[in-house]
Amino acid sequence: MLKRVIILASIFIGLAIALSYYKFELDRIDRINNAIRRSEELLREKRDNVRVYKEQVEFYKTREGIEHLAREQYNLVLPGERVILLRSPDAAPE
Repeated sequence: MLKRVIILASIFIGLAIALSYYKFELDRIDRINNAIRRSEELLREKRDNVRVYKEQVEFYKTREGIEHLAREQYNLVLPGERVILLRSPDAAPE
């Protein structure tokens, strides 16, 4: 009788250890899969950024791109163009 109790207890303890280890490994696999998913999303974002930056570089290599940059950042105009300034109604008079 004591021998059966010891055997059953050993089996139960072995099963408990195996199941807890199995659960631990499943959790670890889930964490790794989540990390992989996040890394893949970040990689996709970075690739999209690189694509956009390459398109911008190609655009700014063209005459239109250079003109756009000159107008936007340096407020330059081509000869013969007019500049129209719009004032907000609540702007202070000069």
